[in-house]
Amino acid sequence: MSLVVQKFGGSSVADAESIKRVARRIVDTRKAGNQVCVVVSAMGDTTDELHDLAAAVSPAPPQRELDMLLTAGERISAALLSMAIDSLGDSARSFTGSQAGVITDDVHGKARIIDITPGRIREALDANHIVIVAGFQGVSQSTKEITTLGRGASDTTAVALAAALGADVCEIYTDVDGIFTADPRIVPTARKIDRISNEEMQELAASGAKILMLRCVEYARRFGVPIHVRSSFSHHEGTWVVDNESARNQQGEEGVEDPIIAGVAHDRGDAKVTIVGVKDSPGVAAKIFQTIAAAQINIDMIVQNISALDTGLTDVSFTCPMSDGPRAVEVLQAAKESIGYDQLQYDDQVGKLSLVGSGMRSHPGVSATLFQALADNGINIEMISTSEIRVSVVTKDDQLDDAVRAVHTAFGLDDADGQAVVYGGTGR
Repeated sequence: MSLVVQKFGGSSVADAESIKRVARRIVDTRKAGNQVCVVVSAMGDTTDELHDLAAAVSPAPPQRELDMLLTAGERISAALLSMAIDSLGDSARSFTGSQAGVITDDVHGKARIIDITPGRIREALDANHIVIVAGFQGVSQSTKEITTLGRGASDTTAVALAAALGADVCEIYTDVDGIFTADPRIVPTARKIDRISNEEMQELAASGAKILMLRCVEYARRFGVPIHVRSSFSHHEGTWVVDNESARNQQGEEGVEDPIIAGVAHDRGDAKVTIVGVKDSPGVAAKIFQTIAAAQINIDMIVQNISALDTGLTDVSFTCPMSDGPRAVEVLQAAKESIGYDQLQYDDQVGKLSLVGSGMRSHPGVSATLFQALADNGINIEMISTSEIRVSVVTKDDQLDDAVRAVHTAFGLDDADGQAVVYGGTGR
């Protein structure tokens, strides 16, 4: 008997009819001879609504209490889905993240999974129950407090449970038919990818592709969990995220070359901070980024200009999550005397475009094609960053959609046979 872990996002369980449709799908998987463990997100926009409710009663809600509030959304979904399965004549048991054995660190709002101890889940599966787990949450190993794992982290819960249970596959159900070469909401001619390497998917997720959370892909890559991304609104095959070797030989042939480009990702969640007029001398960059690190702010792209010959001063720019932008400015202003700079510039009206593909390793001219496509459409580049299989650029936010479409077309990724179907509105 195979063990399948399935995850259903908020758009898949948005209302009572959607929950009943998902329940039928789960029961069908069970009738096919599988043990089934399901991870669910909160219904529709419940998490956003709970955030708004918290803001309405407190300008700065305590993080502990915010986590207690936000985890209610997934518990509601889990209980309702269990009831729907019971009405279909099958047996289900719902569990909170802590009951399921999801052990985390003690950072409220963005906790990381330390361990999974799925004893109760295993007992329920062995007793012939379908198991429903509330995603996005766990319990701190040290404080025993309820924690949340960050937005979109039900994906991570599902993959972590799949690894801990030794599942055969982790199915991630969303509102599109799989992983596409670009977000079909921006590029209707985006092409569905049948198989993609976890290396490429990790880069796409890190670059803003919302279909899978970065930590979910990292976990799957580390523990060898195959991910199958599918739509809960259709029965199309979807996309497999597998190890590099399997992705390369997807046709069962040796020596099949990697496609040059796997996809184009975009991200509107970053802000750009520029420190103007810092000394171009050893140790200055260290002071800047030690200050940022002490504030627990993650950095994405970094660019330092060549120093002016007459002053010996330079500018340093970096991007960070928009939610952390004001805090970054605050801590840098507090450290102005020790760092030594003229002024700070802050811009949250930027967007990042990333071109990802393992074929870049062996194909020259990728960057040239990218930059020419942007130039032909009058799109200015503010920052550039590269890795072995990725090229990222920062543009103005109001030019980002045009940039994505132009680059997608320039690399021949458009699907001439039809348009991608978006069944819901959120992409999760």
